[in-house]
Amino acid sequence: MPTAEKTSVLPSDAFGYGEQVATLDMAGLLLNAYELGDMIIDSADVADYLYWKTVVAADEEVQELKKAFLKAKDFFQECQRFGRFHPDFHAAKDKVKQIQSVLDSHECVRRYKEAEVAVDQLLYEISHLIATSVSDTIKVPGNESVGSGCGSGGSCSCGSGGCG
Repeated sequence: MPTAEKTSVLPSDAFGYGEQVATLDMAGLLLNAYELGDMIIDSADVADYLYWKTVVAADEEVQELKKAFLKAKDFFQECQRFGRFHPDFHAAKDKVKQIQSVLDSHECVRRYKEAEVAVDQLLYEISHLIATSVSDTIKVPGNESVGSGCGSGGSCSCGSGGCG
């Protein structure tokens, strides 16, 4: 956090303006940012995330399922170009959901996703704290999931025909 010692005031004629311009000691600010980054990297949440990421990467069955999922997802995206009128649309969607379900049933994938959410929440809370320490009016975007369904502006597959 900048203090009076870290803030310098430039003479009013430095930029040709009639007022004085305050500048932050950017080197000190950057050092503090790097310290904060190191503290985040050393946190238990990040350690847990990195552990489960390694476990998922080393699990051959999960990697094979991931390849199958990406292949099924690519096919589904191809079907989506024509919407639900594509002859394989529903089968492709069901295949993606089925593979995703099998992936999610693996403990390492489940724990990895939980750790990912925990790190995301940690980063959001830190961003929010920094923003509100500057001003209460600064908005910090979160990663809340966007709603789905007829009223959300997305494709909900409800069959009503109004979602696109």
